[in-house]
Amino acid sequence: QLQASGGGLVQAGGSLRLSCAASGRTFIYYAMGWFRQAPGKEREFVGVINWSGGSLDYADSVKGRFTISRDNAKNTIDLQMNSLKPEDTAVYYCAARVSGSPSTIAATYRYWGQGTQVTVSS
Repeated sequence: QLQASGGGLVQAGGSLRLSCAASGRTFIYYAMGWFRQAPGKEREFVGVINWSGGSLDYADSVKGRFTISRDNAKNTIDLQMNSLKPEDTAVYYCAARVSGSPSTIAATYRYWGQGTQVTVSS
């Protein structure tokens, strides 16, 4: 299971750090991704980190502002979000992909957390 936390309300330009804790199994060899879904919109890719942490990819909309990291010893991944914008408002989901290689496609992820709400006010 995956449990996302850290969401909340922040003003534009502010920062939040989301965390995703894994339990019940080890996700050390899984690629881990973050996705988000805004009201009335489809779920979209935010970023992904491969199993070792050596390969990362981000959506163009968040590059330079968001950073993913993982701690395999703790079975956790984090999403540091800086310079937040109102358009970043969404429910954020962490997900695990059985393959250790990164992917931007949500359908390739097998395990999903419950989501955490991020609201950025203007």
